[in-house]
Amino acid sequence: MHERAIETIGEPLPESATISPPIIQRAEVVAFCLVALLVLSVVAVLYVARAFFLPVVTAVILGTMLSPAAKRLEAFKVPRPVSAALIVVLTWAAFVLMIGLISVPVMDWFGKLPELGPILKDKLHVFDRPLAIWHQLQALLGTPDTAEPSFQLPKVAWVQPTIEFLSPTFTEILLFFAVLVLFIASWPDLRRGLVMNFPNHESRLRMLRILNAIETNLGGYLLTVTLINAGLGIATGLACAFTHMPNPAGLGGLAATLNFIPIIGPILMFAILLCVGLVAMPTLTGALIAPLAFAVIAFTEGHFITPTIIGRRLSLNALAVFLALAFWTWLWGPMGAFLSSPLLIVGLIVKEHMMPERDQQLPND
Repeated sequence: MHERAIETIGEPLPESATISPPIIQRAEVVAFCLVALLVLSVVAVLYVARAFFLPVVTAVILGTMLSPAAKRLEAFKVPRPVSAALIVVLTWAAFVLMIGLISVPVMDWFGKLPELGPILKDKLHVFDRPLAIWHQLQALLGTPDTAEPSFQLPKVAWVQPTIEFLSPTFTEILLFFAVLVLFIASWPDLRRGLVMNFPNHESRLRMLRILNAIETNLGGYLLTVTLINAGLGIATGLACAFTHMPNPAGLGGLAATLNFIPIIGPILMFAILLCVGLVAMPTLTGALIAPLAFAVIAFTEGHFITPTIIGRRLSLNALAVFLALAFWTWLWGPMGAFLSSPLLIVGLIVKEHMMPERDQQLPND
């Protein structure tokens, strides 16, 4: 027995029946690196050539949203090119009307900027004492600060660069409207070409379902959000009129327009109402009524009305919405913020059809 045990010491052990942990192969690493480089290259191209891609992508997204309206006009025997031109003209008219409603108070306030400085300093003198305490605390902590303990207004040197950044060039506007009209007019042919480009019946059917879902969801999203924002603008205008704010119609129109930009729009509108209230109202308490009323309206709309209506159509994760907003705003500015939710909806629709969810149970703890 002892000799037999000694002989088996040098023999190889049989293969174990246990499953070895997965090992990352070199091909997987190379594939991951290539995908990462592709994503970085696409982002870099979209950023560098944003003067071309931004109007084109905006026209395609907006054209997809407005395609159901063109289809309805076709049911009344209106030719597709005529319906496309009519829809674009009506959209431009609504945009010009909104700009005209907003531009009057904005230009009026910009003209009064030199006079607003002393008024704001007088209204915000209550913050002198907290600022003085803050400066004293910085001095105790060893941080030198020679600033005077008084409220200082921010400089307005950012106004002109901001306007230049927000204002598209004539070429971009012309490219946007040309692509928008041509896209709406030729969308049925484009959709047919995209579907027939696939070789087999299953792939064609999947592509058709994706295009139909994108068109239906984006069209419903635009109509629903427009109605919700119009209601929010009316409620804001009524609140401003009730609190005796100047030009309540313009403030309501501005609230409706800014609410198309998620998260950033309501915050910016609250800051605008606060500044207008500080200038127009005689007391600080009176200046806070309209901004607080808007905060309640925006909170109700953002947390109850919009999720209830849009959530039935397509649920959007709050973190995904915020990350998409941050990314597209960094990439394309304010128009990127407007496009963030529609692009996220398109991505979710493509993901749902290309990678359908399966009913899988999570393992027990």
